[in-house]
Amino acid sequence: MTTHACGKATGMADAHQTVLFLCTGNYYRSRHAEAVFNHRAAAADLPWRATSRGLAIERGVNNHGPLARSTVARLTTLGIGHEAYLRMPAAVTHDDFAAAQLVVALKDAEHRPLVIERHPEWAEKVEFWHVHDVDFATPDVALPEIEEQVARLIVRLSGGG
Repeated sequence: MTTHACGKATGMADAHQTVLFLCTGNYYRSRHAEAVFNHRAAAADLPWRATSRGLAIERGVNNHGPLARSTVARLTTLGIGHEAYLRMPAAVTHDDFAAAQLVVALKDAEHRPLVIERHPEWAEKVEFWHVHDVDFATPDVALPEIEEQVARLIVRLSGGG
């Protein structure tokens, strides 16, 4: 048995820690971060895995299907399979926060107010990045930015900075 930073004891089969990526709709940015992180963490033999959730999935009225086409296209370009991520967007829960050793919201200005409003007890646990949604940045800008942030996170979690 191992005990994670949150105090949760787990068996050896779950001997990894969890990073939870958050965005508004859990359709585009957080899902890309999840897939890229899992691919790179596995390649680096890092004992971390990612999941993702949305802070306000009801705002995703223009989100059709389980995953943004731009995310699927970019993952394909990167040689990362997207099939495992073909699920409908999911709203973050108390249990999601509690199970994560690290929580990353993709855009401070957009997500900090949602975290404070809807999950204030977790606000201090969240690390905020600055990756714009499609209203301010096209996928060809935002998705590579997520990849760079994930690469830096992998280095940090590996003890490299």
